[in-house]
Amino acid sequence: QVQLVESGGGLVQAGGSLRLSCVASGTFFSINVMGWYRQAPGKQRELVATFTTDGRTNHADSVKGRFTISADNAKKTVYLQMNSLKPEDTAVYYCNLKGSRSPFTRGADYWGQGTQVTVSS
Repeated sequence: QVQLVESGGGLVQAGGSLRLSCVASGTFFSINVMGWYRQAPGKQRELVATFTTDGRTNHADSVKGRFTISADNAKKTVYLQMNSLKPEDTAVYYCNLKGSRSPFTRGADYWGQGTQVTVSS
């Protein structure tokens, strides 16, 4: 009954832009963080950006100044605006949510299936 669905990935030339969206369905007792991670083939999954429900954000050094995370808490939706894309940004981008379903459960991580972003040179 919890599902995170990403959209907005695709192929783009270096220097171009994409906007990723992630919508979380289902009910939550609390949501602490929503964010984006990415994973390139043969590499570790890495943090891209996070948005806490109190409005704090952070971005990985590799994307600072180029990517911007934002969210609509009421809609349980998080976005990632990606500008000045580079070939090294090529990866599968995953939406992440940290929260709990009820006051009787521990917080947990929820993940989307991922959306492919490919940046050509």
